[in-house]
Amino acid sequence: MFNSLFDQVDSIIVRDPAARNRLEVITCYPGLHAVWLHRVSHALWNAGLKWIARLLSMVARWITGIEIHPGAKIGRRVFLDHGLGIVIGETTEIGDDCTIYQGVTLGGTSLYKGVKRHPTLGKGVVISAGAKVLGGFTVGDGARVGSNAVVLKEIPAGATAVGIPARILHPDLPQSPDSKTKEYFSAYGITPNIDDPVSMALKGLIDASLEQEAKIANLEKALAKLGNVPTAEDGSDTKRDLGALKEWLKE
Repeated sequence: MFNSLFDQVDSIIVRDPAARNRLEVITCYPGLHAVWLHRVSHALWNAGLKWIARLLSMVARWITGIEIHPGAKIGRRVFLDHGLGIVIGETTEIGDDCTIYQGVTLGGTSLYKGVKRHPTLGKGVVISAGAKVLGGFTVGDGARVGSNAVVLKEIPAGATAVGIPARILHPDLPQSPDSKTKEYFSAYGITPNIDDPVSMALKGLIDASLEQEAKIANLEKALAKLGNVPTAEDGSDTKRDLGALKEWLKE
């Protein structure tokens, strides 16, 4: 039991540069306290003592500022970094080595009882500050969710999702959930050298437009030299004629 507790503490030290030693983590990290209290309330919930389990989860919320339903399933070495404002729903399942930052909601979009309403996180998932993951779908192993993203559908393993609603940036290589080195940890869901596909598309359109304008300008100059036609700077009539010429060339 103590080995498991220290294993979780050590995993926090690996992932948080502000953590200096075990004593500091054990005494000063509300995310760790919330997970420990949830272990107890979850055991009570499974034992049928649901009111006591809910009461304990409420006490944990008062103490830590983190709301975890006692029915939720949380794996090993899960790190609730800072933690304030995190809400984890009843049917949520969180895999080993996940990292969840402040203000995250793992919620549902259905009001029907007895169904899977909340998300399932695979191993090594990073959910960044303020993100909302809503629905009974799966976030694959090693996936990352950017800050303030709103995720409404499944995310494949190793992918990074950003935006409202969230979109996939790139199916990057998944993190190693079993590794205890910082090499595989991506703080706040940031993945280096990956651009937003919408921004890349807009950039491509702008570049193509500029290239087309440059070609048209060169064509105007060439036609002006060959046909002794004045350039567009010489007057509005010329602009109109060149416009007609462009239309003729397109045909």
